[in-house]
Amino acid sequence: MTSTICVIIPAYNAASTIKGVVSQALKHIPMVIVADDGSTDDTAKIATEAGAQVIIIDQNKGKGNALKTLFKKASDMGYDAFISLDADAQHDPDEIPLFINANAQYPDDLIVGSRMHEHDKIPRARFNSMYIARFFVCFAANQFIEDTQCGFRLYPRSLIEKICLTSERYATETEALIKTGDMGFTVRHVKIRAIYEDNGSHFKAVKDVGAITAYVVSYFPLKWFIEGITSDKPYTYSKNNLRDLIGRNEITNIIYQTFTALLIIPLMWFYLIEFHLFSLFIKNNFASYRKISQKFYILTLATQMLPLLVFITATDKLLNALGINLKLPDRFIDTFYPHMWG
Repeated sequence: MTSTICVIIPAYNAASTIKGVVSQALKHIPMVIVADDGSTDDTAKIATEAGAQVIIIDQNKGKGNALKTLFKKASDMGYDAFISLDADAQHDPDEIPLFINANAQYPDDLIVGSRMHEHDKIPRARFNSMYIARFFVCFAANQFIEDTQCGFRLYPRSLIEKICLTSERYATETEALIKTGDMGFTVRHVKIRAIYEDNGSHFKAVKDVGAITAYVVSYFPLKWFIEGITSDKPYTYSKNNLRDLIGRNEITNIIYQTFTALLIIPLMWFYLIEFHLFSLFIKNNFASYRKISQKFYILTLATQMLPLLVFITATDKLLNALGINLKLPDRFIDTFYPHMWG
């Protein structure tokens, strides 16, 4: 089985960790492909010496572009599935067999590592952002996904070939989850260790969380427009649909994401009305939401609370700097972002 699976690693200035990651991965999988994303250190050289096949990307373009480059390379080499992990040692390659075993059982499903069971090992601010992201991503993906922000995953080639990935940096991984679920495919999880060490992660809390949020928010209007006026249609994504066409052009994508970010709060009230009013003559509209038997006002209220959550988080950070630890976001999240899946 492992001969049909390869490991793919996006890497940027990971000279201090890439040797160990590649060496450990090769104990479980005979092919490791590293995409050196414009590194200015010896990442490519060290990865090659460790036994990886290395793709050189001349200019740093971010994790999303590196992943898409790796998907194409692994597909061209004929691999049926690709296990992605980070180059900064935030993932344990010795957990690769968990993904191989899950793939043997569910060869068509996307398998994601979950760290949520090790809540205490995840920095509080990071856990809160993961929880909020999960709350919204699950609705877009039509299913509960335990950890939507983990990059340790197994992607079946057959699935990747059905998706057009247009976003960049860390938003690409979220895009893959959403489109997988919105086609009707299943995202499963395996439990992995939560490892948070200072190994030079390139995740930018404000910039990358903002980009992920912008993508998720931009996905809802078209999805719910379709679901609102159709009966029994929970899955709205197909390759090269309107959202893909918008996303392929950088300018139109920026305009669209800005437009939806500004309008999503009032739009939610429209969708709330549509959810109740249109259902009088369109049976089972918003089918993806109705299948979890939850009231739409909960999601509407959660969306309205996002600006306040940003303010509360900033206030909490300021108070922490003054030595006052009230954990304000934790209480707010518990109140307005409940677990809504069975």
